[in-house]
Amino acid sequence: MSETPSHLAAYAVSAANTRGRAIAEPMPAERSEFQRDRDRIVHSTAFRRLEYKTQVFVNHEGDLFRTRLTHSIEVAQIARGIARALRLNEDLVEAIALAHDLGHTPFGHAGQDALNACMQDHGGFEHNLQSLRTVDLLEERYAAFDGLNLCFETREGILKHCSLVNARALGELGRRFLDDRQPSLEAQICNLADSIAYNNHDLDDGLRSGLLALEQLDEVDAFSSHIKDVRGEYPDLAGRRLIHETIRRMINAHVLDLITETRRNIASAAPRSLDDIHAAPSLVAFSAGMHVQQRSLKIFLRDKLYRHYQVLRMTNKARRIVGDLFGAFMDDPSLLPPQYQQMATAGLPRAVADYIAGMTDRYAIREHRRMFAVGEI
Repeated sequence: MSETPSHLAAYAVSAANTRGRAIAEPMPAERSEFQRDRDRIVHSTAFRRLEYKTQVFVNHEGDLFRTRLTHSIEVAQIARGIARALRLNEDLVEAIALAHDLGHTPFGHAGQDALNACMQDHGGFEHNLQSLRTVDLLEERYAAFDGLNLCFETREGILKHCSLVNARALGELGRRFLDDRQPSLEAQICNLADSIAYNNHDLDDGLRSGLLALEQLDEVDAFSSHIKDVRGEYPDLAGRRLIHETIRRMINAHVLDLITETRRNIASAAPRSLDDIHAAPSLVAFSAGMHVQQRSLKIFLRDKLYRHYQVLRMTNKARRIVGDLFGAFMDDPSLLPPQYQQMATAGLPRAVADYIAGMTDRYAIREHRRMFAVGEI
């Protein structure tokens, strides 16, 4: 087994302590195991579909709004910088970040909630579990196995949340949820890098869309303190450049706070190995003050953006589209494409959920139109 590279901390994930792949493969040439994982994710069909899956705004509403693809790239960029500062495995962090949303439905959280409601009598639907199902089973790219055969630690990081019922069915991968143990620091980083990215970038998209106004943010400390500084330094700055400069500083403040607090936690816990990380409480964290700012920003976005009437109109349509499609395929499985008809022999509801979860926003809209609009084929 390879030794831990000298630039990595002893408790980082590396070739020396990885639990490997479910199906053994020869070592890759000229790249690490986790570079191989990242490359497989980037070349997957599910990754390409993220370009046309909603973050907040449906793809056709504008070309410059975030999608699941751009969000995943932004999470990877933030997470890699944190991992490098903490001497952790950047390649693993990037692989987890790029794969964490592969199981998301079309239409963002509205689509996920609708599909979960449809699946309530059939085991439910969890997008983290669906991301894992995508890389373990649904991708069809390799002759020797289904899925992507990723390393254990990459799969562990993808599975950010999991119900106890599903955890029991996952064997060793679900064990940490049952034993209340922590994943790697790399996985913990991706969890909070995801939060940094979507909070700040959803705010940016909300302002770009006109659904949010700068005046509304005066009481949001995470934003108001930074825009005050920017206006002090650049009194003539306005428009998009003012917003970009402010959000750039917000992201930087979040990242630096996370690095500082995590270093303090690591020093206090004094881990010497990856096993120590698993046994410790979660060590990757914001300071108490930054945690309060994060929470207030989340509440603001929930109340002022995600519940804005124009966003709710689209989410209502999304729920109807997902529900209609699920009901139609359940009533008549012959309407499914042949691949999913074959999968349905092992369980129709899950096959239908797999099909719908894999749709892009525009594909789901077209499929709904073909099936329900008079005159469409």
